Amino acid sequence: MKIAVSACLLGHNVKYSGGNNRNEELIDLLKDHEVVFLCPETAGGLGVPRDASERQADRVVSCTGKDVTAEYNRGTELCMQEIIAEDVQLVILKARSPACGKGRIYDGTFSHTLIERDGTLAEAVRAAGLPFFSEEEIADIKAYLCHTV
Repeated sequence: MKIAVSACLLGHNVKYSGGNNRNEELIDLLKDHEVVFLCPETAGGLGVPRDASERQADRVVSCTGKDVTAEYNRGTELCMQEIIAEDVQLVILKARSPACGKGRIYDGTFSHTLIERDGTLAEAVRAAGLPFFSEEEIADIKAYLCHTV
């Protein structure tokens, strides 16, 4: 199965702080699958490191007040093009990210408050009807993989 995964979860240093969110359990789970790594933020032209950003209504804004919506939208579009071109069958995204967060992301006030909403890429993946999970849903990912192999 071909699976698209947030690059930071695979150990790529693309996180806003310059680090990553390497998840060994997830990496081990994916070892027998073809993996496509994605980072909408860097795909959209944002550098590493960069200011933290959060979604505010229809915009994505950095902690310094810079509107980075265009970069997030471009990155989301490019990642969706890759998901489709690569015939990806499952997507695993970084929880709470303004691009990749599934179901719950930060509210745009930079106060660590979570709200019920998807990140920009998660929203596009959901709209496309593709199955997707966050790295916090390892048990669900395992169950999905067991039932689709």
